[in-house]
Amino acid sequence: MNPVLIDLPKFLDRRGNLSFIEEDSQLPFKIRRVYWIYDVPGGELRGGHAFRETEEMIVALSGSFDVVLHDGVREYRFYLNRSYYGVFVPKMMWRMLENFSTNSLALIIASTYYDEDDYIRDFEEFKKLKTQ
Repeated sequence: MNPVLIDLPKFLDRRGNLSFIEEDSQLPFKIRRVYWIYDVPGGELRGGHAFRETEEMIVALSGSFDVVLHDGVREYRFYLNRSYYGVFVPKMMWRMLENFSTNSLALIIASTYYDEDDYIRDFEEFKKLKTQ
């Protein structure tokens, strides 16, 4: 399965706009964990790992950043700067978040509870596992 940009529902209103995410509509998984990344200093990177089992949706709730994904052969790059787009990240996909703007807020919705054993933190090990 490849990563994909998902267009989330958007309701425009002069009082302020509204978007949402639902498990059975926009997400191909049940929500088990939600976390967010914020106050990232200029030039810093987040991620630098893959998950054996976890699937995720990444949304830029505020500001902008790049989501760079690698499947062991091909790189995928998504520029997120609107809160009504999310990137679906399948399991066994190397991920990096970079180029954070000031005051950016990344929301990540995950299919699993936190489990350190699910992480692959070495890119060469990741590539070997992808070819098995």
